[in-house]
Amino acid sequence: MPAVQNLTIAGYKSIRELRDFELRDLNVLIGANGAGKSNFIGFFRMLAEMYEQRLQLYVQTQGGPDALLYFSRKATSLMHARFDFSGEGGYDFALVPTNDNRLIFQSELVWHPPTGKGAGRPTIMPLGAGHAESEIKNSEKQLSEYVRPTIGSWRVYHFHDTSDTARVKQVHATNDTLRLKVDGANLAAYLRMLRGKHEAHYRMIVDTVRLVAPFFGDFVHRDDDASTIELEWTEKSDPDTPFKAHMLSDGTLRFICLSTLLLQPWSLMPSTILIDEPELGLHPFAINVLADLLKRAAERKQLIVSTQSVELLNCFEPSDVVVVDRKDNASTFTRLDAHRLSDWLADYTLGELWKQNVLGGRPA
Repeated sequence: MPAVQNLTIAGYKSIRELRDFELRDLNVLIGANGAGKSNFIGFFRMLAEMYEQRLQLYVQTQGGPDALLYFSRKATSLMHARFDFSGEGGYDFALVPTNDNRLIFQSELVWHPPTGKGAGRPTIMPLGAGHAESEIKNSEKQLSEYVRPTIGSWRVYHFHDTSDTARVKQVHATNDTLRLKVDGANLAAYLRMLRGKHEAHYRMIVDTVRLVAPFFGDFVHRDDDASTIELEWTEKSDPDTPFKAHMLSDGTLRFICLSTLLLQPWSLMPSTILIDEPELGLHPFAINVLADLLKRAAERKQLIVSTQSVELLNCFEPSDVVVVDRKDNASTFTRLDAHRLSDWLADYTLGELWKQNVLGGRPA
């Protein structure tokens, strides 16, 4: 599945206008609180809901169109987005608010690039106007095949909830293994599936967890036909005593989720993976290991990561980093220029430059 080569977002929350912005294999967003990092990530979450034809439910649960449009419909009459998929076509849509507090499609279309020598314009396929839910998923037209699997695979992962009621700690169905849930809700079943069908990847996950949690032994997999499962594990020093997920520290549990996401087989990964603040609760050494996992995944997939961590930022190249600022009441996005920073980087790390406000992305 192709990655997003460049995108346009206009009229969404704090993003007034972001035109033809290039996305690379690894995109690390940094910025002050409220600058717009989460809004950028959240836009992809809205797209996932659109693809599943839950746009209207999403709009209402988010507070209606005025909560999603840039400074409400008084300032913004239309939300527009365009995605180009690495030479494999693209997707474009515009949403407008209605008097009954919905967002409907003013336009929706996909296109395929021209083929053959001397090919001219791309082939454009309109999907209609005035509809309340996206037509991509149900469209049987051939051009949709270039867009449907890409958008349908997008996932925004958020493993922050490790409370006693977190879904990752609850009992769930053993057969819930189609894909890793965005909050790790099916983690135990997914790990069991990997152990049975992709043992090499499973062993990489276990070995990586042991790097940051040396006491960790293995996950418990009971050989029975039970229809439900929950996360259990053992300590290396006592392999005969199982522990429940609530006995893991918050940081260890989050790292297990991240390792499973980033070390699963390539064929099971989404084409574009989005992770919001993956460093939360992690020890600095674990953050360094996480950076290696992110860079490994970016060799084959596209990653978009938002972070507030100086330690994580230090692990990347300037060209990986996108600085998000708030200027004139709107989010701006600027990719770092390694050449411009070369003199600074001779004496300082990226994290140090960020703290000194050389890079931007700090409160004004």
